[in-house]
Amino acid sequence: MNRLDLTGLTTRPAQVWGGVRLVPLVRGAPVEGLRLHREVYEGLGAGLVELGPRSHYVSYIPHGLVADWSSGGESGVPGSGGQSAAYGTQLGGGQDAPRTVRLPRPAHHRMAKRRPGDRLRFLPLHLALEGYLALHFGGPSTAWEEWSRRALRDGLSPRAEDAYLGWSVRGLGDALRIFEIHPDQCGVMVYVSDALAAAFVVPHPEDYRLLHASLVEDLYGELVHQYALYGAPVAEFGARLGDGAHIVTLADLRAAARGQERAWEEAHGALFARELLDSSYGFDRVYRMGSFTLWRFLPPFVRDGSGQHIGETITDHKGRVAYLKTFRLSDAQIRRGYLLHVLAGADWELSRAAGVLGSSREELVRRIRAAGFSELLKGNV
Repeated sequence: MNRLDLTGLTTRPAQVWGGVRLVPLVRGAPVEGLRLHREVYEGLGAGLVELGPRSHYVSYIPHGLVADWSSGGESGVPGSGGQSAAYGTQLGGGQDAPRTVRLPRPAHHRMAKRRPGDRLRFLPLHLALEGYLALHFGGPSTAWEEWSRRALRDGLSPRAEDAYLGWSVRGLGDALRIFEIHPDQCGVMVYVSDALAAAFVVPHPEDYRLLHASLVEDLYGELVHQYALYGAPVAEFGARLGDGAHIVTLADLRAAARGQERAWEEAHGALFARELLDSSYGFDRVYRMGSFTLWRFLPPFVRDGSGQHIGETITDHKGRVAYLKTFRLSDAQIRRGYLLHVLAGADWELSRAAGVLGSSREELVRRIRAAGFSELLKGNV
């Protein structure tokens, strides 16, 4: 599996608010046998994740997601789409509808943790971000004389990257609050100044309605924040049905409107979403959940000027996306990922890595320091 397969999802015309463009994604039928629920944590958002005996991850973690692939539902039929209560929820309200409750904020044990029954708690986006931060984390595998003692002992620990909270992305909160949610909507693609900022997909429309507002609590890259702050408003989608000469009945009008929807869908796939859907990714399996699998993925880190995304996804047994959340990397983050790939491919030997890059050893040392990896090198290099 190298690409993202969004089979079963179709787009609806974009909704625009200033520089933010939201493209709804709808399903003809929900994904059978999988539901997602939110688990909200008390506190200011800072969270600690214990990755292993000596590894910890500290970041902003407002909530977790609980994937439920149990067969229970009102009908008792596996994958029937019936309502079920997830671990960490309570039943209440006039319609006995499930609602998410706030839980104490303990130290989280692992990014993905099995819960009672057929349920898995994972931290949205953080699976992807931790995968990027762990990229060639061990550092030099050979004690070349250029690398510092710390680099050989600790590798790239600690490793840190910057991100912006969705509330600080200008216009995003207003767009999510104002625009309608389609009856069968199961996802959205978020564009800022017509650059793809994030993609979000869930298996069921009811899951999306509960999680729609949580997009302002997600993390976004530096480039997205800058585009929102300095970018100009983008053009709105407008349907044009010609001069109306061939539209006589309601059936003619309906056919013309559907033609415009198809034109928008084709334009979106060809112009807007290509950087996400046409790219090949390296997938790392996190957890198998019955017929579903949770993955995180990294881009190829090819410096071709296009946007690149890290993310996490849940796919079915055919590789089709049931859940998806992505994070757009900044140009600097892409350069760091590319540089680490080249160094690791050259077994961290500077002369060989410089040859791969087509530069001198001195220029490579300058690039390593500019990328923020100065502490890996000895001071006299």
